[in-house]
Amino acid sequence: MKLFARLRSIPISYRMPLIVALLLIAVSAAISEGVLERLSRTQERFLDGLAQTYLDGLSSAVLPAVLRDDVWEVFDALDRSASSYGAMAPLETIVTGADGRVLAASDPGKIAAYSELPDGFVGRYGPGLVTIDEASMTGFTRRELVYQGLPIGTIHATFDVSHLFAERREILITLLVTNGVLAAFFSLGGFLLVKRMIGPMRVLESHMRAAANGTAEPILPGEFPSRDPEVASLFRGYNALVHAERERADLAMRLAEEEKVASLGRLASGMAHEINNPLGGLFNALDTLQKHGSTPVVRATAINLIERGLQGIREVVEAALATYRPERAARPLSATDLEDVRLLLKPELRRCRQRLAWTIAWDDQDELPIKSGPVRQAVLNLLLNASAVTAEGGEIGLAAHVSSGQLSLEVHDQGPGFPGDIAGILIDDDPGPAVRAGCGLGLWMVRRVVDDLGGQVTIVEKPEGGTVVTLILPLSGEERQADAA
Repeated sequence: MKLFARLRSIPISYRMPLIVALLLIAVSAAISEGVLERLSRTQERFLDGLAQTYLDGLSSAVLPAVLRDDVWEVFDALDRSASSYGAMAPLETIVTGADGRVLAASDPGKIAAYSELPDGFVGRYGPGLVTIDEASMTGFTRRELVYQGLPIGTIHATFDVSHLFAERREILITLLVTNGVLAAFFSLGGFLLVKRMIGPMRVLESHMRAAANGTAEPILPGEFPSRDPEVASLFRGYNALVHAERERADLAMRLAEEEKVASLGRLASGMAHEINNPLGGLFNALDTLQKHGSTPVVRATAINLIERGLQGIREVVEAALATYRPERAARPLSATDLEDVRLLLKPELRRCRQRLAWTIAWDDQDELPIKSGPVRQAVLNLLLNASAVTAEGGEIGLAAHVSSGQLSLEVHDQGPGFPGDIAGILIDDDPGPAVRAGCGLGLWMVRRVVDDLGGQVTIVEKPEGGTVVTLILPLSGEERQADAA
């Protein structure tokens, strides 16, 4: 594993030639082993043939003398065979009789006639005709002398095989030198070839690394390979990718600018919408003052309404200015704040001849730990939207109650229901194309209020017709800081 890890850490321009050299060495080793094995078998067959010929000739020469126990004639046959079979390179030949005693030896001074065979002679022979001892570079063979089916003696021969090992060694050196030269040649050629092949890949790699670091640049025409159309096509594809990425980035910047302008437009339209809503009530209060200003009760109610309406407009403007600033303190919500909404709706309800169902399920003196300004805006926008979709003579309504630390505000109408894209402004993660097209700005402001207060919105279609929009706002006293961007 460590070897493979080290190989992977070597640059490919060096790793590939090294792998080629290792493969050549492995192949040459396998070939050399095969050649030497084939040579060894050939030499063994050749040696078996020589030994067979030598033993056949010697057996014919000594067999009559062995029958007569003629030691001198056996010795003479051994002496003559030494010169006749020079290719065999015999070192020592011994002929024994039927009793196993030596009749004659090629070196009588070493082994005398009628002596016992030296220890180890019998155990040195293998199953084949010739047994080779590589340590001493000698070969051993023997032949039983048989006459009329009866053994009458044995020929023991020892011969020199060092020339065979020398031949093997010469061939091995030749193979090693040849394979070494070839491995070096092919390794150098592989290095140059791989270096030339991966040169364009290094160019592509450097550009891709630069692109990963944020500076994607196209490959210059001068860096294109002139003789490799496939790599040139790859370079052209990379350049097309770089140009496409630049176009995408430019388009994203343009879209971001357009979205910024559109967001400012929606904010301006929403502010105008939020300011326009209480203006109707203010004008109605001014008209009341002009006509009935002499009545103290009417005058006090109208002035109070004008004060609250102007305060609501100021809160809308301050909310727009403080979009990216921490939430400012605001007074808690009370039933009186919702009664202001009821007063602001009266002119619109009177104009459309509609009824208002109104249920506030907490005491007028109780204050809820939630900002009154955003809640009043959301309720006013929902009721105005309900009035716009309800036919003349219909009914809209508000039901507010507190349970489990949450404020629930239910606004219902008798309209045809919300279209999917308009309903998505309140309940989807993305307000969708309706807001981008300038539709549903009042609902968009409601959605922003709910998100800022950490609440949620549900829309339910009534079986008898109409829709119920429910705002569920937590009364934790700590409102979620939402990122308007």
